[in-house]
Amino acid sequence: MKPVVVVDASVAIKWFVFESPDEGDTDQALELLRAYRDDRIEFYQPPIWRAEVLAVLTRIVPDKAEQHTWKLLAFDHTEASGSSVYLKAVQLSTQLDHHLFDTIYHAAALTHPSAIMITADEKYRIKSEPLGRILSLKRWSEVFF
Repeated sequence: MKPVVVVDASVAIKWFVFESPDEGDTDQALELLRAYRDDRIEFYQPPIWRAEVLAVLTRIVPDKAEQHTWKLLAFDHTEASGSSVYLKAVQLSTQLDHHLFDTIYHAAALTHPSAIMITADEKYRIKSEPLGRILSLKRWSEVFF
């Protein structure tokens, strides 16, 4: 059975702006994308992920946002939806005093039987690590392969 991964926007953005000197850890993000394309991992994403990624891309690379939209829409993934994901995200947001859009990715992982969230947001990772099922983009390949 393939590992199930929830990637947050901080990771997905790197797939589209990997040439930017402002983005770190793009090699790790691109390797994660290759693992998905090679069918070695499966994505399990909350409903907001495309909108959040596109919102950032529209802001930072407006001239390429439409092109990136089509690429993002091509991703095949299972959607983490339902009341349990939203309720868990609200609980995490309150418990951690953190923005709901960050906690919803972690909630998706926590409400799935085996998913792990991968993030480049070290502030959130450190804050939420005691709750489990979260991994730094820097370390994902050490754990999975």
